[in-house]
Amino acid sequence: MTFASESLAAALEAQDAVAVAFALRNDRVAVPLLGGDDAQVRVFRRGDADKYMLLLFSSLDAYQLMVPEEPDLQVAAYDAETLRDFLAQNIGVLEAVWFDVAGPHAMQATPQDVLDALELQAEA
Repeated sequence: MTFASESLAAALEAQDAVAVAFALRNDRVAVPLLGGDDAQVRVFRRGDADKYMLLLFSSLDAYQLMVPEEPDLQVAAYDAETLRDFLAQNIGVLEAVWFDVAGPHAMQATPQDVLDALELQAEA
């Protein structure tokens, strides 16, 4: 799947948290998937940490920068509702959300902050 969110990439380049939230609410974001038929979201853990990190990307290319040695990367393009549902279901096991973690414009947020930003859209 070829995918890119120009609005998210621009928001990250500007290091603008409000613009990142706007992009998440109005565009899609690349969510890494585990290989296989079940299409589960791929989360990451720092060493022996108890909780996981959700890594989100503005494009498949941005994801490939993080794991260039993996030949068959899979992503899903999540819209605001799908991302909101995933965060709401998994908030207890997530410690952080990173955007374009391997790129020159990485940003980090708490899972609750991202969920709050997405819920603004749901209430509108």
